[in-house]
Amino acid sequence: MSHESLLGRAVRLIPLSVDHAEALFPSASDPEVWRWMPRPRPGSLIEIQAMISQMLADRARRCFAVQRLTDEVVIGSTSLYELDRVESRAEIGATWFDRSCWGGPYNAESKLLLLGYAFDDLSLARVALRTDNLNVRSQQALARLGLVFEGTLRSHMVRQDGTRRDSLYYSVLADEWPAVRDKLLNRIAAKITV
Repeated sequence: MSHESLLGRAVRLIPLSVDHAEALFPSASDPEVWRWMPRPRPGSLIEIQAMISQMLADRARRCFAVQRLTDEVVIGSTSLYELDRVESRAEIGATWFDRSCWGGPYNAESKLLLLGYAFDDLSLARVALRTDNLNVRSQQALARLGLVFEGTLRSHMVRQDGTRRDSLYYSVLADEWPAVRDKLLNRIAAKITV
């Protein structure tokens, strides 16, 4: 199922394709960027092409490449996944950015665009995000944006190093979206003007 590009002030989310593999490989192969990802870090262009193909084959996923507007460079990727229109819910994940883009407006605006797509275009009732229990940076960012911490799924997934991770779940409901949208817009504005 195809989907449209989503345009913000700093980034455009464009439908992901295998053609983006070359642009995404430098960030995806960076151990620090990939540190908290549950799937193995791609070690070659062929591996990232296979990973993208696998993501695109999942009909319950809407995958995007993140394109910086100033130079149209692809700086990362993000997805809406486990999309269930009957139950009116989805999750946001498989998100990564080139390390040079950390701390900028790009992640916040990507979340804004994906949440807007989920709530305003797809009319979902709920969007969740999950993070590794050791990824404190991610937990603090989600809490700052006003997402509600729902709980912990213990021993939920296997990390790349073979240890088991607990997954912390956060969510936004449709009636909470306007307040979360305002917080995201304020964060983005502060980062763009700096």
